[in-house]
Amino acid sequence: MQRREFLRNSLLGTAGLTVLGGLANSAEAAKAPIKLTILHTNDMHSRIEPFPDNGGQWAGLGGMARRAALIKDIRAKEANVLLLDSGDIFQGTPYFNFFGGELEYKLMSQMGYDASTLGNHDFDNGLEGLQRQLPNATFPFLIANYDFSKTPLAGRFAPYKVFEKQGIRIGVFGLGIELAGLVADKNFGQTVYLDPVAKAREMAAQLRGPEKCDLVICLSHLGYKFDSSPTKIEDRKLAAQVAGIDLILGGHTHTFMDAPEPIAGPSGHTTLINQVGWSGINLGRLDYEFAHGTKRGGLAQASVLPVREIIG
Repeated sequence: MQRREFLRNSLLGTAGLTVLGGLANSAEAAKAPIKLTILHTNDMHSRIEPFPDNGGQWAGLGGMARRAALIKDIRAKEANVLLLDSGDIFQGTPYFNFFGGELEYKLMSQMGYDASTLGNHDFDNGLEGLQRQLPNATFPFLIANYDFSKTPLAGRFAPYKVFEKQGIRIGVFGLGIELAGLVADKNFGQTVYLDPVAKAREMAAQLRGPEKCDLVICLSHLGYKFDSSPTKIEDRKLAAQVAGIDLILGGHTHTFMDAPEPIAGPSGHTTLINQVGWSGINLGRLDYEFAHGTKRGGLAQASVLPVREIIG
């Protein structure tokens, strides 16, 4: 009887330690910050393969297979990843000339892109050409300042989308550059360009307010800056004039940034701007941490990952 009593008490004690240990670990996990990893590209310009070895300063860089391997590796290590693009997926290599964007969209879908916006070169085959390729993309194209209501693309695009990762709500919206003067009139038809500053304010208010987002991201194809055109809206001016945007992921100007640039906006709000060149040469990465119970994230780390020799 004494032996049985000893075994019973020992087993209960072990079970108790296990439960207490589990509770302690759960408490520690609950206190740990929630990490969100943002990966992004811009201006891929149909660069399916890496630049050739005789490609000058870009020799051996880029290529979708290498990027896919890099993204897969990051996803295996991080629980909460968003993969985003800022437009100009089309145009630049014979792959687009022959296949009209089909391959680009299919490969991005295989990589698991979460969203993109539209760049001016995405209209290079006209509205019908863009419409023809949309079924090949499993991810949405977000654009808030183009009105397609009088075109074949009416109703095909949303202005924003909200993603949820481990209880954190991330609002993402898109802005495009004025197409007139950059794109042949016949290629964008009756698409109406809307004021990007006004639409950005509308999006930030919607995402901060009714959508209760903890992080607001703008996918922009406005361009980083235009010194020769002081009145033209670009990312830096947008950040300075619109409160509530945490991060602008830019495109159009093919700007290689080593680190995000902070811009002070209205009401003391700071917006970060980042852009990673063109042709898939780099993959941008920004890691945010959300302290337990606050639901407001801060940038923990930002890095630029060259897409070279990832495999092997």
